[in-house]
Amino acid sequence: MRAKRSSGGSPTVPSSLTKGQNGALATNDIIVTVALTAAADLSALLVKADGKVRSDNDFVFFNQPTAPGARLHDGALSLALDQVPGDIDQVRTVITLADTAATFGGSAAPTARVADAAGNLLYEYRIDGLSSESIVIAVEIYRRGDAWKVRAVGQGYAGGFAALVTDHGVSVDDEPAETPTVRTVPDEAKLSLEKRQKLNLRKRVVAEVLHKGGAAGVRARVIVVIDKTGSMNRLYKQRVVHRVVERMVPVATQIDDDGQIEPYLYAKSFARLPDIAVHEVEQWSDTYLHLNGVHEGIDYRSIGGLNDEIPIMDHIISTVRRGDANPTLVLFFTDGGFSKRAEITRLIQQASSLPAFWQFIGLGNANYGVLIQLDEMDGRVVDNAGFFAVDDIDRIDDTELYRRLLSEFPDWLRAARGAGVTG
Repeated sequence: MRAKRSSGGSPTVPSSLTKGQNGALATNDIIVTVALTAAADLSALLVKADGKVRSDNDFVFFNQPTAPGARLHDGALSLALDQVPGDIDQVRTVITLADTAATFGGSAAPTARVADAAGNLLYEYRIDGLSSESIVIAVEIYRRGDAWKVRAVGQGYAGGFAALVTDHGVSVDDEPAETPTVRTVPDEAKLSLEKRQKLNLRKRVVAEVLHKGGAAGVRARVIVVIDKTGSMNRLYKQRVVHRVVERMVPVATQIDDDGQIEPYLYAKSFARLPDIAVHEVEQWSDTYLHLNGVHEGIDYRSIGGLNDEIPIMDHIISTVRRGDANPTLVLFFTDGGFSKRAEITRLIQQASSLPAFWQFIGLGNANYGVLIQLDEMDGRVVDNAGFFAVDDIDRIDDTELYRRLLSEFPDWLRAARGAGVTG
């Protein structure tokens, strides 16, 4: 975030707060973020003057990312203070460590930051003095007359997350659901703090989807296939495909044995590209996501510019063996043009006896042919493929994307195990 600017246009240093201090907010639209080295979740409680929520709907967290005037997204809390209901007196922001056995004393002190909607940094608060806490109320945004202010709180909560939300009037189950385990792979340590925070939030969502589907802890080979036909030109030029790859990395960290993606580009032919490691995704995308030219010795013209799914599907099927220790998850991104209905049907039927699930994702409103009828396809040992299409994948948040991407995989896994397709 940028430092705030003076009326003359030159940047000024944001105000630093210490515990208990407050500062005025001259804008209704603000963004609260927290920088820290450990994996953590940001949440918020919209409370009345008595410190209690009006209902559970006033609790904002990763499973319920919005409340009146508040929205949680990409590790940040956006507040439209003029839209916060009049009976809400304070918005308390809470940091919860992802590892419930960890404490804030085991890592560098977190820093809470408050910025305006343009990203100009207004206040920052380094939360020193934490030790055995795993949960802390970072800052609170509160009313003072007709205005709003920010207060540096830094209050640890020793009783745990359930105790904190219960004390604020949120109802919790007597037997709370088991918290999904979020896996970390070694290469994550090579990421910057900001990128690690973003990755942690996405990993949490992936882990939650798998946990709810009964597939927590599953290990699978993760393959990503990306359409390289000429009709994809806009999606490459606008770097939509780059962002798709970035959003697939958290899936691999939670599922793949080594946390890496096995990638392919395809058109008439296909190219097997080097694996994508979590810390190299930007460099990898800049190097390999092209429609033409020669890159790292790969002649992209030889891959072609028109669709033919048969060669790439044949190749992947040839690499899967019944009895493989881990199943294979194929994430197949395309903008359509599947014209070889009979051949593709035959391949999917053939592959149904193998430990591989094919998740096709349509990018844009196009002709997807046989993919639309996947759920009605007969002649298979188990239903081994799913399909969904999105007009604009950038407009789908991570929770919805990962839910749609991974919702059928756990069902297939159970059916495949029951049929002896996979162990």
